[in-house]
Amino acid sequence: MITQLLTKLSISNLYESADAVSATNTAWLMQVWESARLRMKASGTSEFLLVIDEIQKIDNWSEVVKQQWDKDTRENINIKVIILGSSRLLIQKGLTESLAGRFETIYLGHWSYPEMQEAFGWSIEQYVYFGGYPGSSTLIDDEERWKNYIKNSLIETSISKDILMLTRVDKPALLKRLFELGCLYSGQILSYTKILGQLQDAGNTTTLVNYLQLLSQCGLLGGLEKYAGNIIRKRSSSPKFQVYNNALITAQSNDSYEDAMINPEFWGRLVESSVGTHLINHAISERYNLYYWREGNNEVDFVLEKGNKVIGLEVKSGIKADNAGMGIFAERFHPEKVLLVGTSGIPYDEFLKMNPKELF
Repeated sequence: MITQLLTKLSISNLYESADAVSATNTAWLMQVWESARLRMKASGTSEFLLVIDEIQKIDNWSEVVKQQWDKDTRENINIKVIILGSSRLLIQKGLTESLAGRFETIYLGHWSYPEMQEAFGWSIEQYVYFGGYPGSSTLIDDEERWKNYIKNSLIETSISKDILMLTRVDKPALLKRLFELGCLYSGQILSYTKILGQLQDAGNTTTLVNYLQLLSQCGLLGGLEKYAGNIIRKRSSSPKFQVYNNALITAQSNDSYEDAMINPEFWGRLVESSVGTHLINHAISERYNLYYWREGNNEVDFVLEKGNKVIGLEVKSGIKADNAGMGIFAERFHPEKVLLVGTSGIPYDEFLKMNPKELF
């Protein structure tokens, strides 16, 4: 994506990657910055773009960036900087520690259905099952290989490198089991008491809440809170598990692509989850809150909140029984609008092509 951007820009630029750089080599970062200054001076331009990829691999990178940025500011050198990184936790940690007031975050999440369709010609069914990992697209004809790739190259790497190496986790095995349980029950609401009963050596609710937050920050598994119109009640609710990418469900499932499509219950769950992945990924970039609502047997799958506007959204895959949840929710909270995605509503393939901010 950044390569495409650079080919379209008229501004002079320099792209460097820290992929093969030693973690302790902060001098490399200063050398790259100085090279950008020299190139800008040689070209006689009034501005220059420096792009540094995988910057999180260098220790104390944020201190060096702050030092060099402030130097350019003092000397009136107009170098614009794009910092890229594959570890969201590490990048965010560096930004908040040293670079307050000096950055804008642009979140690039999992690939959407339109992106996978345009790049690889995928059908909506392929996207619902295989999710939005572009690197795995060439492996889908060999499902065992595809599943191993997702589990070993993506899931294990994200948990081991992005969480366990960066954050103190007293019970790493528990965190991994929580992730597996969350994928198994994605789209379902489980009380923390029930979760504790499913996991051995689970400790207490606070531990589970913290681990679920870490998994969400890494773009793996979120825990949606219940919408209540009251912040305190929201935070004390049972979580509704929601993966950020359907591949996290299917890679750990015994069902093949062909089997999944003829299994109405499992396929319906994947369809609802694909809508959830679309909403939870956009919630970060489009700055809206995402919840669910339930009271007794009455439920609304997703509740979107932006400012004073609230939208209720129900997903119906064809095998899901009708319930009075949306009507009761509308009477109680008076949402801006209520929407049905799927059978008798907005076709889910059309919904997955929409930006949810357009709903408000």
